[in-house]
Amino acid sequence: MGIELELHSGRPGKGSSRATLLRGSYRHGEALAQTLSTLDLDRSGRLGRVDPYGDTLFNEQEAGAARAEVAALVRACSDERQRAALLDLDALLAQCAATPGSYLEFIGD
Repeated sequence: MGIELELHSGRPGKGSSRATLLRGSYRHGEALAQTLSTLDLDRSGRLGRVDPYGDTLFNEQEAGAARAEVAALVRACSDERQRAALLDLDALLAQCAATPGSYLEFIGD
């Protein structure tokens, strides 16, 4: 199981979303899924809503708000693979938050 990330300039459509793709992250999927699976769905804010088996979209406002959640996870993380996945996620969240109309897509396995 893994979660891949794609940053899009606009809402990705069904089928081919390559037209809106700005950047993807595909190398930390398993570590990211492991980290996010530890979150309590009822009390974990935005990141707790990420579906590990389906797709989840964050708009620029959600991405900006989720950065605080990632920072807390990084501070508590002792696993280097998971830490690298979280730092990669934070970079994509920051880019999404700074890009009007963009979306960050979490692609579950």
